[in-house]
Amino acid sequence: MQLRVTFVAAARSSPLLAERFEDDRPLDQAGWGEVQRAAHDLVPLAVAELRYCSPTPRSRSTGEGLGYAPLVQLALRDCDMGRWRGLTLGEAMAREPALVDAWLADPRSTPHGGESLLDFISRVGNWLDTRPVEDRGRIVAVAEPSVIRAALVYVLKAPPATYWNIDVRPLSTVTFTGHAGRWNLRFDGVPTQQSQA
Repeated sequence: MQLRVTFVAAARSSPLLAERFEDDRPLDQAGWGEVQRAAHDLVPLAVAELRYCSPTPRSRSTGEGLGYAPLVQLALRDCDMGRWRGLTLGEAMAREPALVDAWLADPRSTPHGGESLLDFISRVGNWLDTRPVEDRGRIVAVAEPSVIRAALVYVLKAPPATYWNIDVRPLSTVTFTGHAGRWNLRFDGVPTQQSQA
């Protein structure tokens, strides 16, 4: 039994350096423009039998804007950042530099009082492993870049520190094929709009 799960990264709600932990802001104008420009390549994913999204406003809006009518999945929420929720990395570093350093160095640490990186990766992986399996079934999930990074680390069985070396751009896609415990990373062709850039 093979399942195909495609993650679509949510469009942005702010410039990269203004990204906040557990950001719950809606799409900004640039984000809506990104959705409109990417629609030609991403709308076909709406044929998936199951369509999901992270609970953030920008993930829901991205999914709606692409015509997916996605169901919110709480397991696809961002990492629980405790008292750092709503801060940028720079703001957290300015307030608690030693704790941020400890958090970045140890995937089991929770100096912010929230969820560890290791628990976050496991949660996202568990969601992936518990999808209903129909042979050649298709799923699309619009998620925060952090969720997609966690899924990649899980599927590749990579060390948790690999999470920090993965860059997920808005509206990029990644596809996994397989089933619980045995996933493969699939690279698809370059979308038309990107190949012309």
